[in-house]
Amino acid sequence: MKRRLLVLGGISEALALARRLEPPHIYSLAGLGRIPRDLACLVRVGGFGGVEGLTAFLQQEEIALLLDMTHPYAARISAHAAEAAARAGIPCWALRRPGWQPGPGDRWQSVPDWTALQQALQPFRRPFFTSGRDVLAHLQEIPPHQFWTVRVLDAVPAPGRARIIGARGPFALAGERQLFAAQQFDVLVSKNSGSAATEPKLQVARELGLPVLLLARPELPAVARQFSAVDDLWQALVPWLSGQNSMTEEG
Repeated sequence: MKRRLLVLGGISEALALARRLEPPHIYSLAGLGRIPRDLACLVRVGGFGGVEGLTAFLQQEEIALLLDMTHPYAARISAHAAEAAARAGIPCWALRRPGWQPGPGDRWQSVPDWTALQQALQPFRRPFFTSGRDVLAHLQEIPPHQFWTVRVLDAVPAPGRARIIGARGPFALAGERQLFAAQQFDVLVSKNSGSAATEPKLQVARELGLPVLLLARPELPAVARQFSAVDDLWQALVPWLSGQNSMTEEG
């Protein structure tokens, strides 16, 4: 049987790679975003049931290589992937996208967690959150002097001192400039995802001289091979898909 690849998706580079795959390879998504309908490879949606469930899936489906292309902040999923691959006796490769780096004029501050973020936000009145759905669990904690704008994939009802924007990247620079001007943000809150699709907000913050609070990246597990660019990953994957290299070369 042809060697089978399982891709754990979650970032745009994962979808780009999946578009190059055919059956019997599998592209797996958690199901929070759009489900692609135009892929030639197999598509799986939903969780696996922790390390045990993922290990069982790898064994049952005879997966020979697990590829972790989840979000840089999906630390739990990445940890499960590395552990499940080890239990199944197969290699785990990962794409670890580099984070953004500050440039001249940037006023960036790294914060380790939500508690530190709340403290850092105290001086501001109109923060703009682009840090994912986690912030939605804190909408009842908005201080009286603040009005929050939160951008997530899908809008949900908001309390009186918040606005929830449902939007999906990529975001154009002109549109980001209009949004910042209309809402009069005084601070930007983000994860350091490193994505070009969402980077324009950082340029606008730089142009306006606004501070940026970045939630620090979590530590991710060691894997058999790690890549920082999708093209490098694909170049390594092509000979594996054709069966030209041995599994002993991947440790």
